Amino acid sequence: MSATTPPGDSPALAIRALGFRYPNGGFAFHLPELVLARGEQMLLVGRSGSGKSTLLQLVIGLLDPTEGSIVVGGQNIHALRGAARDRFRGRSIGMVFQTFNLLQGFSARENVLAALLMSDVPKPEWQGRADGLLRSLGIDRLDAPAEELSVGQQQRVAVARALACRPTLVLADEPTASLDPENALNAVNLLRDACREQGAALLVVSHDPSLEAHFARRERLESLHATTQDAAR
Repeated sequence: MSATTPPGDSPALAIRALGFRYPNGGFAFHLPELVLARGEQMLLVGRSGSGKSTLLQLVIGLLDPTEGSIVVGGQNIHALRGAARDRFRGRSIGMVFQTFNLLQGFSARENVLAALLMSDVPKPEWQGRADGLLRSLGIDRLDAPAEELSVGQQQRVAVARALACRPTLVLADEPTASLDPENALNAVNLLRDACREQGAALLVVSHDPSLEAHFARRERLESLHATTQDAAR
């Protein structure tokens, strides 16, 4: 596959014949195919040790595959190097982490503005973009330090940050792991609605099967790939 494909003709995420092996010869990962259309939402469930974290690191370009390709919005992310890959990641992929990873000591607004440093959004529009996203997600205390917000509010800020650059793809890594069941459901619905409104595709990776009822497309990672341990059985 070429490094780039015309954006209008490409899915949000296309993984083909992906292979990865850690240098020490331990865990190995193989994923024949995974395609996510633009605007599509999918839940990928996997048990602990099945390779969820490895897959996410490959998709965002923190690990390089030993074979195959990962194409996000028409761009093979692994055809890029250094700062070019960082810029593409910042502009095209939003990330919601399990522990949110907000900048402590920075306000809700400043956390979103930090993401916009990598965007194509004109600088005069940054504050309006940040404030609009935060308010649409129910955050009124825009100048409150992140650490003074509730867990639910911090997650809303994390969602706003992930969507700030108008990404093609949003990845959510165990987004409900630190929440009770009621707040977990609210958080998933919030994330899905926000991505739909912004036109971003959403891939939620989790070990929680209770989320399956809330996604039309559900896959189990174990059924899509084989590790060296699985292949040996």
